[in-house]
Amino acid sequence: MSDGLAAMLPGWGKDIKGAGPLYQRLRLALVEAILSGKLKKGDVLYPERDLAEHVRVSRVTVRKAIDHLVQDGFLVRRRGSGTFVAGSAVRADQPPLHANFLTGDTSWLESDTKVEWIERSTSHPAPEEMMTLGLSSDSRVVRITRLRSSAGQPLAIERICISSEFLPDTRIVTSSICNTLADASFRPVRAIQRTFALNIEDPDATTLGVAIGTAGLLTKRVAYLASGRAIEFSRSLFRGDAEGFVSELTFLES
Repeated sequence: MSDGLAAMLPGWGKDIKGAGPLYQRLRLALVEAILSGKLKKGDVLYPERDLAEHVRVSRVTVRKAIDHLVQDGFLVRRRGSGTFVAGSAVRADQPPLHANFLTGDTSWLESDTKVEWIERSTSHPAPEEMMTLGLSSDSRVVRITRLRSSAGQPLAIERICISSEFLPDTRIVTSSICNTLADASFRPVRAIQRTFALNIEDPDATTLGVAIGTAGLLTKRVAYLASGRAIEFSRSLFRGDAEGFVSELTFLES
């Protein structure tokens, strides 16, 4: 079993990139094992105790890393059977999906959509950003906030957070953030997006031109590099009465 763990997590604790808590580094190592094909669809994950002993961390740390992988869709728990690699995981022999809607490549049904840049800033990450991107409290992130409108009516507020390691200066972004990252050899290859219904509160209600408490939709999206590292965390707040948007999915070259 130790040989299998060593092959799955080679050099763990030495060559894993990225700062942050141990559970985040372990999460990244396990994602890399899944994306590289060392762990394949349907494979059962080693027990928490064995993982903890191998990487020399507590079982609490291992459990926290696994919890996040379950939330991200890489793993699935089956009661009484164990934890398995989920069918939605990207395999090494399978070209990964690239969503064209990543960071500003959304095609709105309205033909005259305009984008207004509200914020471009650099600062330390907030707790949710640290957890999502695997960063430490002394890391730096860039934040970009944009307002999408059509025919003079605001439609959505987009808030994007990226580690300054990948995007050191927001001024180099002129349109598509995804293309900007790709030009720097940091193209996302996989993304997980969740959508929630909520009531829009101020200051967002004022920005979108709706009454406080108006129904809206919030999407949270995490984009990953081929290595499995999370590179972008975006949150988009949509008016509930917007006509809609279209997102196209294409395959990247393997």
